[in-house]
Amino acid sequence: MMIHRILTPERTLDGVHGASKKKILEYIADRISSEVPEINAKELFEALVSRERLGTTGLGSGVAIPHCRCKACPEPVGLFIRLAEPVDFDSVDRKPVDLVFALIVPEGENQEHLEILKALAEKFHSEALLHTIRQAADAQTLYKNLCS
Repeated sequence: MMIHRILTPERTLDGVHGASKKKILEYIADRISSEVPEINAKELFEALVSRERLGTTGLGSGVAIPHCRCKACPEPVGLFIRLAEPVDFDSVDRKPVDLVFALIVPEGENQEHLEILKALAEKFHSEALLHTIRQAADAQTLYKNLCS
């Protein structure tokens, strides 16, 4: 899976402030809806929160991959955030999260959704990649590191 197919430089953000998991999910919904006008921010936020209620998307090692399906989503959309300060995301290892990769996929794209999630989870289990991302100087470098 090529991350550059779902992530753009404009949706690769650095130094975002988020006081809580809820605020981060709200930020994700607002940002994606501003980039993809077909998607309603309120509906996307509700879908992300509903998905979190099923179980945390905090993978551990400071990484979360909040994701959901969205009726209005025309194609898979990714958004990456490096947070200014780590936030409690109810992660499996109970450690706060500083790296968030949100994934929104069209409703009915179950297989593609699972394949992208699997590829992202594998990518973010690389300690070398996590170190490189955390050391990146800016959002442009983050994007290049994620897409390499």
